[in-house]
Amino acid sequence: MRGCDMPFIASRRAMAGALLPALLLSACATAGSPAGAPRPHYPAVDVAAEGETAPVGTAKADAADDPAIWRNAANPAASLVLGTDKKAGLYVYGLDGRVRDFSPAGALNNVDLREVRMADGSTRILVAASDRNDRAAPKIALFWLDGATARLSAQEPIAFLPAGHAPAEAYGFCMGGPRMTGEVARAYVVLKDGTVSESRLVERSGRIAAEELRQVKFATQSEGCVVDDATGTLYVAEEDVGIWKVPLAEGTLVASALARVGEADGLVDDVEGLAIARQGSKGWLVVSSQGDNGYALFDLETGKSAGRFRVSGGSLGATSETDGIEVLLGDFGPQFPEGLFVAQDGDNAPLAQNFKLVSWRAIRTALGLR
Repeated sequence: MRGCDMPFIASRRAMAGALLPALLLSACATAGSPAGAPRPHYPAVDVAAEGETAPVGTAKADAADDPAIWRNAANPAASLVLGTDKKAGLYVYGLDGRVRDFSPAGALNNVDLREVRMADGSTRILVAASDRNDRAAPKIALFWLDGATARLSAQEPIAFLPAGHAPAEAYGFCMGGPRMTGEVARAYVVLKDGTVSESRLVERSGRIAAEELRQVKFATQSEGCVVDDATGTLYVAEEDVGIWKVPLAEGTLVASALARVGEADGLVDDVEGLAIARQGSKGWLVVSSQGDNGYALFDLETGKSAGRFRVSGGSLGATSETDGIEVLLGDFGPQFPEGLFVAQDGDNAPLAQNFKLVSWRAIRTALGLR
């Protein structure tokens, strides 16, 4: 699949011809992967979770979905984890796993956050999520997070922003840093049909507004996405196909295949959550290989596999059928001294689903990463 590059759709005006290029991309990705191909037998090391969140409020259902992490630079042990209950709203947890706040915002699927610079010079924590309350009208729900109190904005979502064109269902979501003067961030909404809508987020009188810029289209259902700000690259997971990388330079977008479902790259469909573990010039793309309850790593510089692991063993048990993941490197206090990895756990029986917390040091050591 690597080396299979094609020009991709550059703007909304080009969308009329989107279907054929998207189908060609998907066909290129799946070449050599016939139905019934063997699942990968990649070795996966076991890493134990060192913490977990309280279960989400929706019991006996597939409810917990996607996490985000805010690191408190002044007091790393007071950092926060956010997680969606896609049937009920958005949670804020401490690193001890206890609930600090909950917004009953309804069907929020994927969540991300950024510290953004406002026009008055202040820095605020912007939290955004794909809003599925209206399955025919894709939107982004926005919140402010107060890092000192661990509370979300009392206004609930500060705005509901259009994302793409109805009828469509907002599904995946991620944010990147600003790329032009006047922006606070970029937002990427992955619609369930494989369309990815890019918008610039701008401040207007203290509030955030979205201006849609362009779209790209993949052939089949996609969800997970993440932006590597260091290289200006968007990564998107086409669930039954593999992972695409899209350089975010202005103008024509070109999507190239990073990894595919199958034995060669160690991915078992569905390919779900994506996260970036970066420290300086070194970094890895972390991927939820949902079909075999594993997580695969790819070197961001070379695109080559960097190993696989599972969250298993220890007193908190294993994760399974993981949807969303997040990872952030840095000091999070004595329990997570080098960074924190968070994974949704699809089977936390007898309790409702939750999120498991894993030390990046444990992952790095188990995989021999340098």
